Amino acid sequence: MLTETETIRQILASCRTVAVVGLSPKPERASFGVARYMQAHGWRIIPVNPVAAASGASILGETVYATLQEAAQHASIDLVDVFRNSEDVPPVAQEAIAIGARALWLQLGVENAPAAAAAQAAGLWVVQNRCLKIEHAASA
Repeated sequence: MLTETETIRQILASCRTVAVVGLSPKPERASFGVARYMQAHGWRIIPVNPVAAASGASILGETVYATLQEAAQHASIDLVDVFRNSEDVPPVAQEAIAIGARALWLQLGVENAPAAAAAQAAGLWVVQNRCLKIEHAASA
């Protein structure tokens, strides 16, 4: 089993397409800032937000999908980055497993031990309560 630091290093070294679950179209939201930063650093961002998808909006120039399953029909997703409440994580983790994602990342303040354990048992790298943007910037 990798340490958290080793897991973060693996994710940053090998993932380049990230589905951002709960990505807000509002520039002042943390999810938007993190996604914009990762996109500016060469990562492909795939927004997952059912409300924005229903309106037909795009976020950061990318098509928004209502679910991870729908997004996975259009792109191979390496990493699922979650901006949702901790109690909303289990179904997202199950979808991440189902689509064959390599990693599940729960942003600052987001933790769900049973969902993390299920994802790890399925072979995904898992990070909880950390910011992808902060970790990426620290590794650069």
